[in-house]
Amino acid sequence: MSAETTSPWTASVLTLYPEMFPGPLGLSLAGRALGEGVWRLEAVDIRDHAHDRHRSVDDAPAGGGPGMVMKADVVAEALDAALRPDDPRPRLLMSPRGRPLTQARVRALAAGPGVVVVCGRFEGVDERVIEARGLEEVSVGDVVLSGGEPAAIVLIDAVVRLLPGVMGKAESGMSESFEDDLLEYPHYTRPREWEGRAIPEVLLSGDHGRIARWRRAEAERITRERRPDLWAAYGARAANDE
Repeated sequence: MSAETTSPWTASVLTLYPEMFPGPLGLSLAGRALGEGVWRLEAVDIRDHAHDRHRSVDDAPAGGGPGMVMKADVVAEALDAALRPDDPRPRLLMSPRGRPLTQARVRALAAGPGVVVVCGRFEGVDERVIEARGLEEVSVGDVVLSGGEPAAIVLIDAVVRLLPGVMGKAESGMSESFEDDLLEYPHYTRPREWEGRAIPEVLLSGDHGRIARWRRAEAERITRERRPDLWAAYGARAANDE
């Protein structure tokens, strides 16, 4: 068996703040899996690849305007240093203008060898390095953060929990929101009644068929009410399956 096939899933994160990692990724499911060697995390300090004694990583935007822009040469050198020869991992740039991260994309990343993630700061990264190094811009939502690090943590956490052996039961990842284009159904646990609110009787019936139908109906209701975009995709897929 080759070394490549036995290597754990590896995330290399390029950042101006390596001390932010592992952060939350060092706790709970992800942290335990990290400690057990199920996956690896490398935090690369972009400033280590600056060219002057001030370790400058940014400069004024060409054409004028507010803020600063991360320099192409510095980011490129940091990226090149982080990559292994013939590195097959996707090269991602966390960016509010990127394609939205989806559960389907997360599953695809979990099935691969890992990711290389660039965390932008300031007004962004020089467009030339995005083009020259084939960076795929990824967004975790229609919001602007102070930097790409929180978004990178979200992406990595979403992927790591799907790696084999991380979650207690494999089926836990199959009945969650966004699977089959539906949001997840409601959950309940003891006590049976709380502040005058009872657990739905169907969940206490022991009839697994009825429970499954109730859960599917509730998932459909919640998706229809809260996410018309997902509901439309669900309806289109159902029509194609007929």
